[in-house]
Amino acid sequence: MILHPALILVLGALVLPWLPRAARQAAVIGLPLATLWAVWQVPDGAAWQLHFLDYTLTPLAGDRLTRLFATIFSLMAAVGGLFALKQESRLEVPAAMFYAGSAIGVAFAGDLITVFIFWELMAIGSTLVIWSAGNRTAYTASMRYMAIHLLGGVVLMAGIAGHVAATGSVAFVPMAPESWAQWLILAGVLINAGAPPLSAWLPDAYPEASWSGTVFLSAFTTKTAVYVLLRGFPGTELLIWVGMFMIFYGIVYALLENDMRRILAYSIVNQVGFMVVGIGIGTEMALNGAAAHAFAHIIYKALLLMSAGAVLYRTGRRKCTDLGGLFQSMPVTAVCGIVGALAISSFPWTSGFVSKSMISQAAGDQHLTFVWLGLAAASAGVFLHAGIKFPWFVFFQKDSGLRPADPPASMQAAMLVFAALCIGLGLFPAPLYALLPFAVDYEPYSGAHVVTQLQLLLFSGLAFFVMLESLKRTLTISLDFDWFYRVFARRLSEILTPLFTGLIAALERSAGALANRGGDVLRRHHGPLGALARTWPTGSMALWVTIMLLAWLVLYYLF
Repeated sequence: MILHPALILVLGALVLPWLPRAARQAAVIGLPLATLWAVWQVPDGAAWQLHFLDYTLTPLAGDRLTRLFATIFSLMAAVGGLFALKQESRLEVPAAMFYAGSAIGVAFAGDLITVFIFWELMAIGSTLVIWSAGNRTAYTASMRYMAIHLLGGVVLMAGIAGHVAATGSVAFVPMAPESWAQWLILAGVLINAGAPPLSAWLPDAYPEASWSGTVFLSAFTTKTAVYVLLRGFPGTELLIWVGMFMIFYGIVYALLENDMRRILAYSIVNQVGFMVVGIGIGTEMALNGAAAHAFAHIIYKALLLMSAGAVLYRTGRRKCTDLGGLFQSMPVTAVCGIVGALAISSFPWTSGFVSKSMISQAAGDQHLTFVWLGLAAASAGVFLHAGIKFPWFVFFQKDSGLRPADPPASMQAAMLVFAALCIGLGLFPAPLYALLPFAVDYEPYSGAHVVTQLQLLLFSGLAFFVMLESLKRTLTISLDFDWFYRVFARRLSEILTPLFTGLIAALERSAGALANRGGDVLRRHHGPLGALARTWPTGSMALWVTIMLLAWLVLYYLF
Protein backbone atom coordinates (compact mmCIF):
# COMPACT_ATOMS: atom_id res chain seq x y z
CA MET A 1 0.00 0.00 0.00
CA ILE A 2 1.29 3.49 -0.89
CA LEU A 3 2.14 5.65 2.14
CA HIS A 4 0.22 8.94 2.25
CA PRO A 5 2.90 11.69 2.34
CA ALA A 6 0.73 14.07 4.39
CA LEU A 7 0.45 11.59 7.25
CA ILE A 8 4.21 11.59 7.79
CA LEU A 9 4.12 15.26 8.78
CA VAL A 10 0.67 15.33 10.41
CA LEU A 11 1.32 12.34 12.68
CA GLY A 12 4.98 13.21 13.15
CA ALA A 13 3.98 16.67 14.36
CA LEU A 14 1.98 15.09 17.20
CA VAL A 15 5.12 13.34 18.45
CA LEU A 16 7.63 16.18 17.99
CA PRO A 17 6.86 18.15 21.21
CA TRP A 18 7.66 15.13 23.38
CA LEU A 19 11.07 14.36 21.86
CA PRO A 20 14.38 15.46 23.45
CA ARG A 21 15.86 18.58 21.88
CA ALA A 22 18.48 16.81 19.74
CA ALA A 23 16.00 14.22 18.45
CA ARG A 24 13.42 16.94 17.81
CA GLN A 25 15.86 18.98 15.74
CA ALA A 26 16.80 15.92 13.68
CA ALA A 27 13.14 15.05 13.14
CA VAL A 28 12.31 18.61 12.05
CA ILE A 29 14.60 18.10 9.05
CA GLY A 30 14.06 14.36 8.62
CA LEU A 31 10.26 14.31 8.54
CA PRO A 32 9.91 16.75 5.60
CA LEU A 33 12.65 14.94 3.67
CA ALA A 34 10.86 11.63 4.24
CA THR A 35 7.68 13.31 3.05
CA LEU A 36 9.46 14.54 -0.08
CA TRP A 37 10.56 10.97 -0.80
CA ALA A 38 7.01 9.70 -0.26
CA VAL A 39 5.61 12.36 -2.62
CA TRP A 40 7.53 10.84 -5.50
CA GLN A 41 6.32 7.32 -4.72
CA VAL A 42 2.68 8.22 -5.40
CA PRO A 43 1.65 7.07 -8.90
CA ASP A 44 -0.67 8.93 -11.24
CA GLY A 45 -4.34 8.31 -10.56
CA ALA A 46 -6.19 7.22 -7.43
CA ALA A 47 -3.89 5.45 -4.95
CA TRP A 48 -6.30 5.31 -1.98
CA GLN A 49 -10.07 4.98 -2.15
CA LEU A 50 -12.67 4.28 0.51
CA HIS A 51 -16.44 4.33 0.74
CA PHE A 52 -18.21 6.72 3.11
CA LEU A 53 -22.01 6.67 3.21
CA ASP A 54 -22.95 6.65 -0.49
CA TYR A 55 -19.78 8.34 -1.71
CA THR A 56 -16.37 7.17 -2.87
CA LEU A 57 -13.59 9.19 -1.25
CA THR A 58 -10.12 9.45 -2.76
CA PRO A 59 -7.76 10.71 -0.04
CA LEU A 60 -4.68 10.03 -2.18
CA ALA A 61 -4.47 10.72 -5.91
CA GLY A 62 -1.42 11.84 -7.85
CA ASP A 63 -0.61 13.75 -11.02
CA ARG A 64 1.92 16.34 -12.20
CA LEU A 65 0.22 19.33 -10.56
CA THR A 66 -0.10 17.47 -7.26
CA ARG A 67 3.57 16.49 -7.25
CA LEU A 68 4.66 20.04 -8.09
CA PHE A 69 2.88 21.54 -5.08
CA ALA A 70 3.61 18.65 -2.72
CA THR A 71 7.31 18.87 -3.64
CA ILE A 72 7.63 22.57 -2.85
CA PHE A 73 5.52 22.20 0.32
CA SER A 74 7.85 19.43 1.55
CA LEU A 75 10.96 21.40 0.62
CA MET A 76 9.59 24.48 2.36
CA ALA A 77 8.91 22.48 5.53
CA ALA A 78 12.48 21.13 5.52
CA VAL A 79 14.27 24.44 4.92
CA GLY A 80 11.85 26.29 7.21
CA GLY A 81 12.58 23.71 9.90
CA LEU A 82 16.32 24.30 9.43
CA PHE A 83 15.78 28.04 9.83
CA ALA A 84 13.71 27.47 12.99
CA LEU A 85 16.16 25.14 14.78
CA LYS A 86 16.91 27.90 17.32
CA GLN A 87 13.21 28.45 18.05
CA GLU A 88 12.63 27.97 21.79
CA SER A 89 8.90 27.33 21.56
CA ARG A 90 8.07 23.62 21.72
CA LEU A 91 4.75 24.29 19.98
CA GLU A 92 5.61 26.38 16.92
CA VAL A 93 7.62 23.96 14.79
CA PRO A 94 5.35 20.94 15.45
CA ALA A 95 2.37 23.16 14.56
CA ALA A 96 4.20 24.25 11.39
CA MET A 97 4.83 20.61 10.42
CA PHE A 98 1.15 19.80 11.04
CA TYR A 99 0.27 22.84 8.91
CA ALA A 100 2.58 21.75 6.08
CA GLY A 101 1.25 18.19 6.20
CA SER A 102 -2.32 19.46 5.95
CA ALA A 103 -1.41 21.52 2.88
CA ILE A 104 0.09 18.42 1.28
CA GLY A 105 -3.12 16.57 2.17
CA VAL A 106 -5.13 19.10 0.17
CA ALA A 107 -2.74 18.72 -2.76
CA PHE A 108 -3.25 14.94 -2.86
CA ALA A 109 -7.03 15.04 -2.26
CA GLY A 110 -9.11 13.55 -5.04
CA ASP A 111 -12.47 14.48 -3.54
CA LEU A 112 -14.04 17.58 -2.02
CA ILE A 113 -14.64 16.06 1.42
CA THR A 114 -10.95 15.25 1.84
CA VAL A 115 -10.11 18.75 0.60
CA PHE A 116 -12.35 20.24 3.30
CA ILE A 117 -10.94 18.07 6.11
CA PHE A 118 -7.32 18.98 5.37
CA TRP A 119 -8.37 22.59 4.68
CA GLU A 120 -9.68 22.91 8.24
CA LEU A 121 -6.69 21.09 9.73
CA MET A 122 -4.51 23.62 7.93
CA ALA A 123 -6.43 26.46 9.63
CA ILE A 124 -5.81 24.87 13.05
CA GLY A 125 -2.09 24.42 12.41
CA SER A 126 -1.56 27.96 11.11
CA THR A 127 -3.49 29.47 14.02
CA LEU A 128 -1.23 27.61 16.46
CA VAL A 129 1.85 28.89 14.62
CA ILE A 130 0.70 32.49 15.19
CA TRP A 131 -0.47 31.86 18.76
CA SER A 132 2.82 30.19 19.72
CA ALA A 133 4.67 33.52 19.50
CA GLY A 134 3.54 33.75 23.11
CA ASN A 135 2.43 37.35 23.54
CA ARG A 136 -0.91 39.11 23.82
CA THR A 137 -0.68 40.68 20.36
CA ALA A 138 -0.06 37.31 18.74
CA TYR A 139 -2.94 35.75 20.68
CA THR A 140 -5.48 38.37 19.58
CA ALA A 141 -4.18 38.25 15.98
CA SER A 142 -4.50 34.45 15.98
CA MET A 143 -8.11 34.69 17.17
CA ARG A 144 -8.98 37.16 14.39
CA TYR A 145 -7.18 34.92 11.92
CA MET A 146 -9.12 31.88 13.12
CA ALA A 147 -12.44 33.75 12.91
CA ILE A 148 -11.87 34.67 9.25
CA HIS A 149 -10.76 31.16 8.34
CA LEU A 150 -13.70 29.58 10.14
CA LEU A 151 -15.92 31.88 8.07
CA GLY A 152 -14.13 30.76 4.92
CA GLY A 153 -14.48 27.13 5.99
CA VAL A 154 -18.22 27.49 6.57
CA VAL A 155 -18.66 29.11 3.15
CA LEU A 156 -16.59 26.36 1.53
CA MET A 157 -18.51 23.60 3.33
CA ALA A 158 -21.86 25.11 2.34
CA GLY A 159 -20.71 25.21 -1.28
CA ILE A 160 -19.45 21.62 -1.19
CA ALA A 161 -22.70 20.40 0.39
CA GLY A 162 -24.77 22.18 -2.26
CA HIS A 163 -22.56 20.92 -5.08
CA VAL A 164 -22.73 17.32 -3.86
CA ALA A 165 -26.51 17.54 -3.42
CA ALA A 166 -26.91 18.88 -6.96
CA THR A 167 -24.49 16.55 -8.75
CA GLY A 168 -24.36 13.48 -6.52
CA SER A 169 -20.55 13.43 -6.80
CA VAL A 170 -17.76 14.42 -4.40
CA ALA A 171 -15.04 14.21 -7.06
CA PHE A 172 -12.61 17.14 -7.09
CA VAL A 173 -12.70 18.06 -10.77
CA PRO A 174 -12.71 21.34 -12.75
CA MET A 175 -15.96 23.24 -12.40
CA ALA A 176 -17.42 26.51 -13.63
CA PRO A 177 -19.14 28.86 -11.15
CA GLU A 178 -22.61 28.39 -12.62
CA SER A 179 -24.60 27.45 -9.51
CA TRP A 180 -24.81 29.13 -6.11
CA ALA A 181 -22.93 26.16 -4.62
CA GLN A 182 -19.98 26.55 -6.96
CA TRP A 183 -19.91 30.29 -6.30
CA LEU A 184 -19.71 29.52 -2.57
CA ILE A 185 -16.81 27.12 -3.15
CA LEU A 186 -15.01 29.79 -5.16
CA ALA A 187 -15.66 32.42 -2.47
CA GLY A 188 -14.38 30.13 0.29
CA VAL A 189 -11.17 29.47 -1.63
CA LEU A 190 -10.62 33.16 -2.45
CA ILE A 191 -10.81 34.04 1.26
CA ASN A 192 -7.79 31.78 1.84
CA ALA A 193 -6.09 33.20 -1.24
CA GLY A 194 -6.16 36.65 0.37
CA ALA A 195 -8.51 38.27 -2.13
CA PRO A 196 -9.95 41.64 -0.99
CA PRO A 197 -12.12 42.62 0.75
CA LEU A 198 -11.38 39.72 3.12
CA SER A 199 -7.61 39.90 2.73
CA ALA A 200 -6.64 41.99 5.74
CA TRP A 201 -6.25 38.85 7.85
CA LEU A 202 -2.93 38.25 6.10
CA PRO A 203 -1.02 41.47 6.97
CA ASP A 204 -2.86 41.55 10.31
CA ALA A 205 -1.83 38.08 11.50
CA TYR A 206 1.37 37.01 9.72
CA PRO A 207 3.64 39.76 11.11
CA GLU A 208 2.54 38.91 14.67
CA ALA A 209 4.04 35.42 14.49
CA SER A 210 7.57 34.82 15.73
CA TRP A 211 10.72 35.50 13.71
CA SER A 212 10.45 31.98 12.26
CA GLY A 213 6.67 31.48 12.28
CA THR A 214 6.00 34.01 9.53
CA VAL A 215 8.29 32.05 7.20
CA PHE A 216 6.02 29.01 7.42
CA LEU A 217 2.85 31.08 7.18
CA SER A 218 3.96 32.68 3.91
CA ALA A 219 4.12 29.33 2.14
CA PHE A 220 1.04 27.22 2.68
CA THR A 221 -2.36 28.89 3.12
CA THR A 222 -2.40 31.15 0.07
CA LYS A 223 -0.55 28.71 -2.18
CA THR A 224 -2.89 25.87 -1.22
CA ALA A 225 -5.73 28.15 -2.29
CA VAL A 226 -3.89 28.75 -5.58
CA TYR A 227 -3.63 24.98 -6.04
CA VAL A 228 -7.37 24.53 -5.47
CA LEU A 229 -8.13 27.32 -7.96
CA LEU A 230 -5.81 25.70 -10.51
CA ARG A 231 -7.52 22.36 -10.01
CA GLY A 232 -11.10 23.56 -9.65
CA PHE A 233 -11.58 26.83 -11.54
CA PRO A 234 -9.15 27.14 -14.49
CA GLY A 235 -10.29 29.63 -17.09
CA THR A 236 -12.81 31.44 -14.86
CA GLU A 237 -12.65 34.94 -16.37
CA LEU A 238 -13.67 36.67 -13.14
CA LEU A 239 -10.36 35.57 -11.63
CA ILE A 240 -8.45 37.79 -14.08
CA TRP A 241 -10.01 40.90 -12.58
CA VAL A 242 -9.85 39.62 -9.01
CA GLY A 243 -6.15 38.96 -9.55
CA MET A 244 -5.51 42.38 -11.07
CA PHE A 245 -7.17 44.03 -8.08
CA MET A 246 -5.03 41.94 -5.70
CA ILE A 247 -1.87 42.94 -7.56
CA PHE A 248 -2.36 46.70 -7.24
CA TYR A 249 -3.97 46.53 -3.81
CA GLY A 250 -0.85 44.76 -2.51
CA ILE A 251 1.50 47.27 -4.14
CA VAL A 252 -0.28 50.35 -2.75
CA TYR A 253 -0.49 49.06 0.81
CA ALA A 254 3.09 47.76 0.79
CA LEU A 255 4.31 51.22 -0.28
CA LEU A 256 2.39 52.77 2.63
CA GLU A 257 3.78 50.39 5.25
CA ASN A 258 6.56 51.00 7.77
CA ASP A 259 6.71 47.51 9.31
CA MET A 260 9.12 45.39 7.25
CA ARG A 261 7.13 42.19 7.74
CA ARG A 262 3.83 43.87 6.89
CA ILE A 263 5.46 45.14 3.68
CA LEU A 264 6.27 41.55 2.79
CA ALA A 265 2.83 40.35 3.90
CA TYR A 266 1.10 42.77 1.53
CA SER A 267 3.44 41.63 -1.21
CA ILE A 268 2.10 38.09 -0.72
CA VAL A 269 -1.33 39.40 -1.73
CA ASN A 270 0.30 41.12 -4.69
CA GLN A 271 2.16 38.02 -5.87
CA VAL A 272 -0.80 35.68 -5.42
CA GLY A 273 -2.68 38.14 -7.63
CA PHE A 274 -0.33 37.28 -10.52
CA MET A 275 -1.13 33.59 -10.04
CA VAL A 276 -4.88 34.24 -9.90
CA VAL A 277 -4.67 36.21 -13.16
CA GLY A 278 -2.92 33.26 -14.81
CA ILE A 279 -5.61 30.86 -13.57
CA GLY A 280 -8.30 33.19 -14.92
CA ILE A 281 -6.68 33.30 -18.37
CA GLY A 282 -6.83 29.51 -18.31
CA THR A 283 -4.60 28.53 -21.26
CA GLU A 284 -1.91 25.89 -20.83
CA MET A 285 0.76 28.60 -20.86
CA ALA A 286 -1.10 30.64 -18.24
CA LEU A 287 -1.76 27.67 -15.95
CA ASN A 288 1.87 26.58 -16.25
CA GLY A 289 2.89 30.15 -15.39
CA ALA A 290 0.61 30.28 -12.34
CA ALA A 291 1.91 26.94 -11.07
CA ALA A 292 5.56 27.85 -11.73
CA HIS A 293 5.11 31.22 -10.06
CA ALA A 294 3.58 29.58 -6.98
CA PHE A 295 6.64 27.29 -6.78
CA ALA A 296 9.10 30.16 -7.21
CA HIS A 297 7.15 32.47 -4.90
CA ILE A 298 7.29 30.06 -1.97
CA ILE A 299 11.08 30.08 -2.22
CA TYR A 300 11.80 33.78 -2.68
CA LYS A 301 9.10 34.93 -0.27
CA ALA A 302 10.40 32.58 2.41
CA LEU A 303 13.90 33.92 1.72
CA LEU A 304 12.73 37.52 2.16
CA LEU A 305 10.94 36.66 5.40
CA MET A 306 13.95 34.71 6.63
CA SER A 307 16.03 37.83 6.05
CA ALA A 308 13.47 39.95 7.91
CA GLY A 309 13.19 37.28 10.61
CA ALA A 310 16.95 37.26 11.10
CA VAL A 311 16.89 41.04 11.59
CA LEU A 312 14.04 40.71 14.09
CA TYR A 313 15.87 37.85 15.85
CA ARG A 314 19.01 39.96 16.30
CA THR A 315 17.52 43.41 16.92
CA GLY A 316 13.97 42.86 18.15
CA ARG A 317 12.84 45.66 15.78
CA ARG A 318 10.33 45.56 12.92
CA LYS A 319 9.86 49.18 11.83
CA CYS A 320 11.85 50.51 8.88
CA THR A 321 12.20 53.80 10.76
CA ASP A 322 14.09 51.93 13.53
CA LEU A 323 16.46 50.13 11.17
CA GLY A 324 19.14 50.92 8.61
CA GLY A 325 22.81 50.34 7.94
CA LEU A 326 22.68 46.65 8.88
CA PHE A 327 24.60 45.58 5.78
CA GLN A 328 27.82 46.34 7.62
CA SER A 329 27.27 43.83 10.41
CA MET A 330 24.83 41.37 8.76
CA PRO A 331 26.30 40.86 5.26
CA VAL A 332 24.98 37.31 4.71
CA THR A 333 21.45 38.31 5.74
CA ALA A 334 21.61 41.40 3.53
CA VAL A 335 22.89 39.55 0.45
CA CYS A 336 20.23 36.84 0.83
CA GLY A 337 17.56 39.52 1.28
CA ILE A 338 18.76 41.25 -1.90
CA VAL A 339 18.62 37.96 -3.85
CA GLY A 340 15.04 37.46 -2.66
CA ALA A 341 14.21 41.05 -3.58
CA LEU A 342 15.59 40.58 -7.10
CA ALA A 343 13.64 37.33 -7.52
CA ILE A 344 10.32 38.84 -6.43
CA SER A 345 10.99 41.71 -8.85
CA SER A 346 11.43 39.24 -11.74
CA PHE A 347 15.01 40.33 -12.34
CA PRO A 348 16.51 38.33 -15.23
CA TRP A 349 18.49 35.26 -14.12
CA THR A 350 16.31 34.73 -11.05
CA SER A 351 13.42 32.32 -10.48
CA GLY A 352 10.79 35.06 -10.50
CA PHE A 353 11.72 36.05 -14.04
CA VAL A 354 11.27 32.58 -15.55
CA SER A 355 7.89 32.05 -13.85
CA LYS A 356 6.10 35.41 -13.90
CA SER A 357 7.01 36.03 -17.54
CA MET A 358 4.92 33.01 -18.57
CA ILE A 359 1.78 34.70 -17.22
CA SER A 360 2.54 37.91 -19.10
CA GLN A 361 3.24 35.92 -22.26
CA ALA A 362 -0.10 34.11 -21.89
CA ALA A 363 -1.93 37.45 -21.57
CA GLY A 364 -0.20 38.67 -24.74
CA ASP A 365 -1.00 35.46 -26.60
CA GLN A 366 -4.70 35.92 -25.79
CA HIS A 367 -4.60 39.58 -26.89
CA LEU A 368 -5.52 40.77 -23.39
CA THR A 369 -3.81 44.11 -23.95
CA PHE A 370 -4.94 45.88 -20.79
CA VAL A 371 -4.07 42.86 -18.67
CA TRP A 372 -0.60 42.67 -20.25
CA LEU A 373 -0.02 46.38 -19.66
CA GLY A 374 -1.25 46.04 -16.08
CA LEU A 375 1.11 43.15 -15.41
CA ALA A 376 4.02 45.13 -16.85
CA ALA A 377 3.21 48.17 -14.70
CA ALA A 378 2.78 45.92 -11.68
CA SER A 379 6.25 44.44 -12.21
CA ALA A 380 7.66 47.94 -11.80
CA GLY A 381 5.51 48.44 -8.70
CA VAL A 382 6.79 45.21 -7.14
CA PHE A 383 10.37 46.41 -7.61
CA LEU A 384 9.42 49.63 -5.81
CA HIS A 385 7.99 48.08 -2.65
CA ALA A 386 9.80 44.76 -2.27
CA GLY A 387 12.75 44.93 -4.64
CA ILE A 388 14.15 48.21 -3.36
CA LYS A 389 12.15 49.52 -0.40
CA PHE A 390 12.66 46.53 1.90
CA PRO A 391 16.44 46.07 1.46
CA TRP A 392 17.13 49.81 1.21
CA PHE A 393 15.42 50.88 4.42
CA VAL A 394 16.54 47.84 6.42
CA PHE A 395 20.13 47.30 5.27
CA PHE A 396 21.23 50.62 3.78
CA GLN A 397 19.84 54.18 3.96
CA LYS A 398 20.71 55.78 7.34
CA ASP A 399 22.98 54.31 9.97
CA SER A 400 20.71 53.26 12.83
CA GLY A 401 23.67 52.65 15.10
CA LEU A 402 22.78 48.96 15.41
CA ARG A 403 25.60 46.46 14.92
CA PRO A 404 24.03 43.00 15.25
CA ALA A 405 25.86 39.99 13.87
CA ASP A 406 24.46 37.61 11.29
CA PRO A 407 22.16 34.97 12.80
CA PRO A 408 23.29 31.48 13.85
CA ALA A 409 24.68 29.07 11.27
CA SER A 410 21.44 27.09 10.86
CA MET A 411 19.53 30.25 9.93
CA GLN A 412 22.25 31.33 7.51
CA ALA A 413 22.28 27.86 5.92
CA ALA A 414 18.51 27.98 5.31
CA MET A 415 18.80 31.41 3.69
CA LEU A 416 21.71 30.32 1.51
CA VAL A 417 19.82 27.22 0.30
CA PHE A 418 16.87 29.29 -0.87
CA ALA A 419 19.11 32.03 -2.30
CA ALA A 420 20.89 29.36 -4.35
CA LEU A 421 17.52 28.04 -5.58
CA CYS A 422 16.39 31.54 -6.58
CA ILE A 423 19.47 31.95 -8.75
CA GLY A 424 19.71 28.31 -9.87
CA LEU A 425 16.12 28.14 -11.13
CA GLY A 426 16.62 31.48 -12.85
CA LEU A 427 19.71 30.30 -14.69
CA PHE A 428 18.45 26.76 -15.37
CA PRO A 429 14.63 26.79 -15.51
CA ALA A 430 14.34 23.43 -17.30
CA PRO A 431 13.99 21.33 -14.09
CA LEU A 432 11.13 23.56 -12.93
CA TYR A 433 9.47 23.51 -16.34
CA ALA A 434 9.69 19.71 -16.36
CA LEU A 435 7.51 19.59 -13.22
CA LEU A 436 4.70 21.72 -14.65
CA PRO A 437 1.29 20.21 -15.48
CA PHE A 438 1.55 20.81 -19.25
CA ALA A 439 4.41 20.54 -21.72
CA VAL A 440 6.36 23.80 -21.88
CA ASP A 441 7.22 25.41 -25.20
CA TYR A 442 8.59 28.72 -23.95
CA GLU A 443 11.95 30.47 -23.95
CA PRO A 444 12.13 33.15 -21.24
CA TYR A 445 15.47 34.60 -22.31
CA SER A 446 14.58 36.25 -25.58
CA GLY A 447 16.46 39.48 -26.18
CA ALA A 448 13.32 41.62 -26.32
CA HIS A 449 11.94 40.18 -23.09
CA VAL A 450 15.17 40.63 -21.13
CA VAL A 451 15.68 44.19 -22.37
CA THR A 452 12.05 45.14 -21.68
CA GLN A 453 12.23 43.80 -18.14
CA LEU A 454 15.54 45.52 -17.42
CA GLN A 455 14.11 48.80 -18.71
CA LEU A 456 11.08 48.44 -16.42
CA LEU A 457 13.26 47.73 -13.41
CA LEU A 458 15.65 50.57 -14.23
CA PHE A 459 12.76 53.02 -14.54
CA SER A 460 11.26 51.75 -11.29
CA GLY A 461 14.58 52.05 -9.47
CA LEU A 462 15.06 55.61 -10.75
CA ALA A 463 11.53 56.51 -9.64
CA PHE A 464 12.24 55.13 -6.16
CA PHE A 465 15.23 57.37 -5.57
CA VAL A 466 13.52 60.40 -7.13
CA MET A 467 10.57 59.91 -4.74
CA LEU A 468 12.68 58.71 -1.82
CA GLU A 469 11.61 61.46 0.58
CA SER A 470 7.95 60.71 -0.13
CA LEU A 471 8.49 56.98 0.35
CA LYS A 472 10.09 57.36 3.76
CA ARG A 473 7.51 56.18 6.24
CA THR A 474 6.62 57.59 9.63
CA LEU A 475 4.85 56.05 12.59
CA THR A 476 1.47 55.97 10.88
CA ILE A 477 -1.25 53.34 10.61
CA SER A 478 -2.60 52.23 7.23
CA LEU A 479 -6.31 51.50 7.45
CA ASP A 480 -7.37 48.37 5.60
CA PHE A 481 -10.72 46.68 5.00
CA ASP A 482 -10.55 45.10 8.44
CA TRP A 483 -11.25 48.57 9.88
CA PHE A 484 -14.89 48.02 8.94
CA TYR A 485 -15.33 44.92 11.09
CA ARG A 486 -12.76 45.68 13.80
CA VAL A 487 -13.48 49.37 14.43
CA PHE A 488 -16.49 50.62 12.47
CA ALA A 489 -18.68 47.63 13.36
CA ARG A 490 -17.79 47.96 17.06
CA ARG A 491 -18.50 51.68 17.11
CA LEU A 492 -21.71 51.18 15.18
CA SER A 493 -22.80 48.57 17.72
CA GLU A 494 -21.96 50.98 20.56
CA ILE A 495 -24.29 53.54 18.95
CA LEU A 496 -27.04 51.13 17.95
CA THR A 497 -27.08 49.00 21.11
CA PRO A 498 -28.69 51.70 23.32
CA LEU A 499 -31.16 52.51 20.53
CA PHE A 500 -32.14 48.89 20.07
CA THR A 501 -32.21 48.35 23.83
CA GLY A 502 -34.62 51.29 24.18
CA LEU A 503 -36.69 50.09 21.24
CA ILE A 504 -36.93 46.59 22.68
CA ALA A 505 -37.90 47.99 26.09
CA ALA A 506 -40.61 50.15 24.46
CA LEU A 507 -41.90 47.16 22.52
CA GLU A 508 -41.96 45.12 25.71
CA ARG A 509 -43.94 47.85 27.49
CA SER A 510 -46.36 48.13 24.56
CA ALA A 511 -46.79 44.37 24.44
CA GLY A 512 -47.41 44.31 28.18
CA ALA A 513 -50.01 47.08 27.95
CA LEU A 514 -51.69 45.33 25.01
CA ALA A 515 -51.75 42.07 26.93
CA ASN A 516 -53.29 43.82 29.94
CA ARG A 517 -55.99 45.39 27.78
CA GLY A 518 -56.68 42.04 26.17
CA GLY A 519 -57.00 40.51 29.59
CA ASP A 520 -59.50 43.18 30.62
CA VAL A 521 -61.61 42.48 27.51
CA LEU A 522 -61.55 38.76 28.20
CA ARG A 523 -62.53 39.30 31.81
CA ARG A 524 -65.45 41.57 30.76
CA HIS A 525 -66.88 39.00 28.39
CA HIS A 526 -65.73 35.72 29.91
CA GLY A 527 -65.40 36.61 33.56
CA PRO A 528 -67.91 35.51 36.21
CA LEU A 529 -70.14 38.51 35.37
CA GLY A 530 -69.47 38.52 31.62
CA ALA A 531 -72.21 38.04 29.06
CA LEU A 532 -70.50 35.02 27.53
CA ALA A 533 -70.08 33.35 30.90
CA ARG A 534 -73.78 33.36 31.81
CA THR A 535 -75.85 30.16 31.71
CA TRP A 536 -78.82 30.01 29.33
CA PRO A 537 -82.11 28.01 29.79
CA THR A 538 -82.52 25.07 27.41
CA GLY A 539 -85.74 26.45 25.93
CA SER A 540 -84.13 29.81 25.22
CA MET A 541 -81.25 28.13 23.41
CA ALA A 542 -83.64 26.06 21.27
CA LEU A 543 -85.58 29.21 20.37
CA TRP A 544 -82.43 31.01 19.17
CA VAL A 545 -81.33 28.03 17.10
CA THR A 546 -84.77 27.90 15.43
CA ILE A 547 -84.67 31.64 14.66
CA MET A 548 -81.17 31.35 13.11
CA LEU A 549 -82.24 28.36 10.99
CA LEU A 550 -85.31 30.19 9.68
CA ALA A 551 -83.20 33.25 8.85
CA TRP A 552 -80.76 31.10 6.90
CA LEU A 553 -83.59 29.39 4.94
CA VAL A 554 -85.15 32.75 4.05
CA LEU A 555 -81.82 34.06 2.77
CA TYR A 556 -81.18 30.84 0.85
CA TYR A 557 -84.51 30.94 -1.06
CA LEU A 558 -84.43 34.69 -1.67
CA PHE A 559 -80.90 34.86 -3.03
